Amino acid sequence: MRETERSVLSFSDRLNLLLEPMPSDTYSNAQMEALAIQPVRGPVIGSIRPPGSKSLTNRALILAALARGRTKLTGVLDSKDTQVMIESLRRLGLPVSQNLVAKSIELTGCGGQIGVKGADLWLENSGTSIRFLTAMCALGEGQFRLDGNARMRERPIAPLVKALSEAGVSIECELGTDCPPVLIRANGLKGGAWRVAGNLSSQYLSALLMTAPCAQSDVELSVTGHLVSRPYIDMTIANMKQFGAQVREPRPNVFAIKASPYQGSDYDIEPDASAASYFFALAAVTGGDITVEGLHRNALQGDVHFVDALVRMGCRADYGPHSIRVIGGPLTGIDIDMNAISDTAQTLACVAPFAKGPTRIRNVAHMRLKETDRVSAVVTELRRLGLQVEEHDDGMTIHPGPINPGIVATYDDHRMAMSFALLGLRQEGIKIADPGCTAKTYPDYFIDLDRLCAGVR
Repeated sequence: MRETERSVLSFSDRLNLLLEPMPSDTYSNAQMEALAIQPVRGPVIGSIRPPGSKSLTNRALILAALARGRTKLTGVLDSKDTQVMIESLRRLGLPVSQNLVAKSIELTGCGGQIGVKGADLWLENSGTSIRFLTAMCALGEGQFRLDGNARMRERPIAPLVKALSEAGVSIECELGTDCPPVLIRANGLKGGAWRVAGNLSSQYLSALLMTAPCAQSDVELSVTGHLVSRPYIDMTIANMKQFGAQVREPRPNVFAIKASPYQGSDYDIEPDASAASYFFALAAVTGGDITVEGLHRNALQGDVHFVDALVRMGCRADYGPHSIRVIGGPLTGIDIDMNAISDTAQTLACVAPFAKGPTRIRNVAHMRLKETDRVSAVVTELRRLGLQVEEHDDGMTIHPGPINPGIVATYDDHRMAMSFALLGLRQEGIKIADPGCTAKTYPDYFIDLDRLCAGVR
């Protein structure tokens, strides 16, 4: 295409060119052209339903795979993370039928008995996938190897490996690094007393919880140390009960799970509450009025409580039976513990520059072990744009101030791209490097953002 032709393309057309699908073997290594974010001229008003929750989709896929009988999932997210999960289930012998147009999946589960005698699974940088599937593979017989990309090989999985080893599984981190690849020589999974550390990620506990009903006998699963991101555990247990699991918590952070196979179920997946945070924040930073459809105050996902943080900063929220509306107002900095909703901490960090006074985000040290070191990455990129930011072991303090134009590095982290785009709605000259990294959880994010903002550009 000649430069003169490119210059007259609409914003959405340019997005489609930038984000057009590429073969999976090239996409993971592609660095895409930086995307310029066009500022808005006034408050953004509108409504949106984000795609299905990645956390719920990957949990539901595991539960459906382990269940007896047929399951139909609706509202399914189609993203890089869910694609690697689906491909892995197929490699484990599960026939997964997906309808991308209807956003649905049908499959008949294995009843807790994995049908193949070993498999090699490739999980890219999907933390939920590798952790949930590691526990699931322990139920099988034969050799299973789970690996991922370079960043995945830096993300710890030792607490889960240790927990499964203590439960009688022959399992190891193949390179001796406490990170993937993971090698399992499986011979079924006994029940009894299990324990797992909870201070690095709640996903280790979720993985064991979901696998426990398929063990050979009842399980009592105890968490050692502090448990981060507790709302994700409540979500996991609610999902398990949807598929017939019997789970109790007789003492805090001690879970009693009956060995009884899951039953197939029709299950509708909520919109992604973490993705919704960007649109709630859109109302905050533009003084707008945004309604997110499909979520409510008591949604399964704890990240809906991001709205409470915005209310503390000066926004107003209205909760309907099937929607949440946020109305922007003058913003004031806050001091907030975001341990339970850490996936939205980057979003709040990009609202903070527009508040009066500093914002201190606390108790999110475990963010350093995500797709990138999210604490350091956020601090680095905000400073790159001219803001005064202090980095702490457990978080950061962001001071409001003028924002300079610049290109935001995204570190192959979808949440960096989506959250920092908010700054470009108020400041000319903000570009997002590698916008295609949003394919991990929200391939159409920039197109949906443009649609909402089109009327005030």
